[in-house]
Amino acid sequence: MINHQENINQDEVDKFNRLANDWWDSNGPLRTLHDINPARLNYITGKVALKGRRVLDVGCGGGVLTEALARGGARVQGLDASDDVVRVARQHARENSLEIDYIAGKLEDFASENPDCFDVLTCMELLEHVPDPGALLQTCARLLRPGGDLILSTINRNLKSYLSTIIGAERVFGLLPEGTHDYGAFIRPSELDRWLRTAHFNVMDIRGMLYLPGLRYCALTNDPGVNYLVHARLDS
Repeated sequence: MINHQENINQDEVDKFNRLANDWWDSNGPLRTLHDINPARLNYITGKVALKGRRVLDVGCGGGVLTEALARGGARVQGLDASDDVVRVARQHARENSLEIDYIAGKLEDFASENPDCFDVLTCMELLEHVPDPGALLQTCARLLRPGGDLILSTINRNLKSYLSTIIGAERVFGLLPEGTHDYGAFIRPSELDRWLRTAHFNVMDIRGMLYLPGLRYCALTNDPGVNYLVHARLDS
């Protein structure tokens, strides 16, 4: 069931609800998330300063990246549509004495209450799971202060990404639960660039992310052929 007005695919929310209790198991069904997180954090810290900055992690899930941002000195909040994963995130933050404000709710509602409030937004592996990625980016723009920074990651749409992500990662190696991704929802960089410009962002940088599951190794590359990250800046 897709709710376009709220830009939430409830089937996707339900899928991640079922994984909530496995979120912090680094050898469990979401182990790939743990493996790629250091590379994602390195990209973020290479583009923006975190210390003392107000940061929102959109689609934070159980808080793997959110906690890393907090440890980097950010005043961070995490937002997710799933009550179950936010519950897990809150519990894990408490257990690790981290002050993180987690919100379970709709991005659109949160943006209406918090316009122009954040210096940095992160939005990792979310765009390919919502009905209208362009609308999500416009909502993100409402949350950022003029000149604020947005860091995204998503998956390219081409034969290479299909073979790597759908066939390899899900069906052959079992790195992710089968059905985690919908190839038709993958996003070409040219499409993302168009949506960002419509939302008054300027693309500052794009980098690929190489993941070797056998070695559990992840590194940034210059090839955005499969997974890629984007740094965009809102117009001042």
